[in-house]
Amino acid sequence: MDLKLDPSRDDLPLMANTSHLLVKHYVLDLDVDFGSRIIEGTIVLFFGEGSSFEKRAGSTQEAFQVESEEDRTFRATEPRHVPETAASTFSPQMGCSECAACGKGDQDAFDNDGNHDNWEHASEISSSKYCCGAGNHGREDFLLVLDCCDLSVLKVEEVDVAAVPGLERFTKAPKLAASPEKLRHEIVRELVALPAEVWREQLECYTRCSQAPGCGELFFDTDNWSLQIRKPGAQAAADFPRAIRVWYKTKPEGQSVTWTSDQSGRPCVYTMGSPINNRALFPCQEPPVAMSTWQATVRAAAPSVVLMSGENSAKPTPLPEVCSSWHYYVTMPMPASTFTIAVGYWTEVKPKTSPSDDPEAERPLLPLKADSRYADPCSHVDYPCRFQDPSAATQDTIPHRVFAPLCLEGACREALLWLVPPCLSTAYSVLGTHPFSRLDILIVPANFPSLGMASPHIIFLSQSTLTGTSHLCGTRLCHEIAHAWFGLAIGARDWTEEWLSEGFATHLEDVFWAEAQKLPPHEALEQQELRACLRWRRLQDELRNSPEEMQVLRPNKEETGLVSASGASVVKHGLNPEKGFMQVHYLKGYFLLRFLARTLGKDTYFSFLRKFVHLFHGKLILSQDFLQMLLESIPEDKRLGLSVENIVRDWLECSGIPKALQEEREAEDCAPTGLLARRVGAEVAKWIRLNRRPRKRKRGKREAAFEKLSPDEIILLLECLLEQKTLSPQTLQCLQQTYGLQEQDAEVRHRWCELVVKHKHTKAYEQVARFLREDQAMGVYLYGELMVSEDARQQQLAHRCFELVKEHMDRASAQVVSEMLS
Repeated sequence: MDLKLDPSRDDLPLMANTSHLLVKHYVLDLDVDFGSRIIEGTIVLFFGEGSSFEKRAGSTQEAFQVESEEDRTFRATEPRHVPETAASTFSPQMGCSECAACGKGDQDAFDNDGNHDNWEHASEISSSKYCCGAGNHGREDFLLVLDCCDLSVLKVEEVDVAAVPGLERFTKAPKLAASPEKLRHEIVRELVALPAEVWREQLECYTRCSQAPGCGELFFDTDNWSLQIRKPGAQAAADFPRAIRVWYKTKPEGQSVTWTSDQSGRPCVYTMGSPINNRALFPCQEPPVAMSTWQATVRAAAPSVVLMSGENSAKPTPLPEVCSSWHYYVTMPMPASTFTIAVGYWTEVKPKTSPSDDPEAERPLLPLKADSRYADPCSHVDYPCRFQDPSAATQDTIPHRVFAPLCLEGACREALLWLVPPCLSTAYSVLGTHPFSRLDILIVPANFPSLGMASPHIIFLSQSTLTGTSHLCGTRLCHEIAHAWFGLAIGARDWTEEWLSEGFATHLEDVFWAEAQKLPPHEALEQQELRACLRWRRLQDELRNSPEEMQVLRPNKEETGLVSASGASVVKHGLNPEKGFMQVHYLKGYFLLRFLARTLGKDTYFSFLRKFVHLFHGKLILSQDFLQMLLESIPEDKRLGLSVENIVRDWLECSGIPKALQEEREAEDCAPTGLLARRVGAEVAKWIRLNRRPRKRKRGKREAAFEKLSPDEIILLLECLLEQKTLSPQTLQCLQQTYGLQEQDAEVRHRWCELVVKHKHTKAYEQVARFLREDQAMGVYLYGELMVSEDARQQQLAHRCFELVKEHMDRASAQVVSEMLS
């Protein structure tokens, strides 16, 4: 793969050379400073061998001493090289002696960005530029490449794990026979390979090793997307240290760390990995194959709350200087991109009655359905897996907490808190054992650019989900809960296959939500048919307004899942600003799964899905893994001509509408079967007739009686009315009053704002302004509508609203809106 990326391309580079070394565990020790908007501290990385080493080790006993052809190939294709410098100018020995120990508070040796100021300012990082000095006699050292962006790296050093007493209990490294370097290698090798049953002891060893002293600084350098580290004389991956410590600081403008204020005006910070994942939070290995565990200690001002992807419900430990320390850990290996942190002055939202007063809390847990429990062992790497825990297999809900800014505590209690148990229980009834042991839910600041995001043990929800009825909050909560299985416990081996996460979550949200509402089967089907109708309209609109190459679910085609010899790769369109606002992977993925479920039958499909979850949890997959297992579970005479090849060709590797979906929707349009859609059609006709009447109603003429509609029905109604060329102000005013549109959920209000803008309904402009201020996760599109109208008053409205929110707006959204307004 060509790693010399053209800067004009929009692909996201994943630079880490994971074929050589894989991070097995991260230990973070960080301080959060709201005043400077910086997170600083250390991260210790513990490495195991990469895939190329494992292949070599099977054929030779000298793998540690022999440089592979793959090593040489990687060096030949690196995007940039570190230049050599004459010995009289600089030498590795001189560099190590000149670099002061860069602990917290030692700022004199650094410039304003936290980098060494006695080297070249043009390079973000300094001393590594000279790592090929005379001491190497012209030979190249092995280069460790980590994914990194918007970080100030202060120092990198090898960690002397051999200095930690008491590790002999878990490691058998012969101290007397081994050299110090080999001893350190052996200790880490045995530490990362400890069995799952001693995970507590393993975490304790990681903690103690992370606190060990350094035993030599390493040379380092950065470019826009990576941190590159060398150890003089280590000419192959096998010679490189297995535990390194990086001292670093984030930057306030870091692209994946958002500093802002919450709805109560208190400072906060959160990470949202998209589009560059976590590389602006800590240097890491971003390719999905680099699955690791982690633990983190985070200090922040009291009484702020630190929430994180962690298996434990952390409690604060008071520290001097009005600070608190929080500690989290995970034992399930996952890609570094799934790590999430949020620090702010959140309050925990609790029910008004104590759990002991809740009769639901005392009811016995029901056993899992027989066909969703399997005696077969798990096929993932060794870790303490809940799927093998009998108590977890009967746990229909998991412990959960809800956090929000103080001003939204009441809204959360009314709209969200009571929904969590039934939504969790329903997900369990459909898919089986919850992959994660607990869940935190946080209502994030107003600038959060989507309705929700799921990470291990934590879900972010937008404040937009709290308004109106419980419908939007429930469906979005179900969507994010579904990601625990699809997206987290089961991940895509190639990030371009987003549909494996978003398509499944979109399909399952309808199933979960219908079950959570305890709808009778016929009502659940009607609701799902109506939502399919809405998504069909949305998909058509999206495909009309997006480039063809962005409509493909598997853009890498036959190269999906392939990486370079070093393990580096790119995410197709990963940096394209349009991608964050597109729903193609959600919608086409949803329709593919809906097609398969309808073709195979609901019972057959969901029985298979439970088996699939059991087999593939804890692993990374490609599309063909899912499709192959699905079709193999169906007798050949019932496959109806389906094959992996034609599904991939017709659904995943083509732009536009798949033929099978087009035929299905055309048949539905010709003979609509959905009762709810037909009812909406009848209501639309009433509104069109009302709009055609003279402005002054004749005496004695009664207005049409309108049906009471659900939020989804109102959305479809408004979308149909958007197709009308004109609607009178009287019709729009009546429409607003009939359905109380200003009090509906955010999706309904979004369609209403579109109607207001299209028909220049000035009386409701303040409602548009309110939407742009309070529903930033959904309002970007409206700015474009206001500007396209070429109406001076609407354009002034767009500019005025943007001026009010731009300083706190999500950067990517602000950039898109700024371009719309220019």
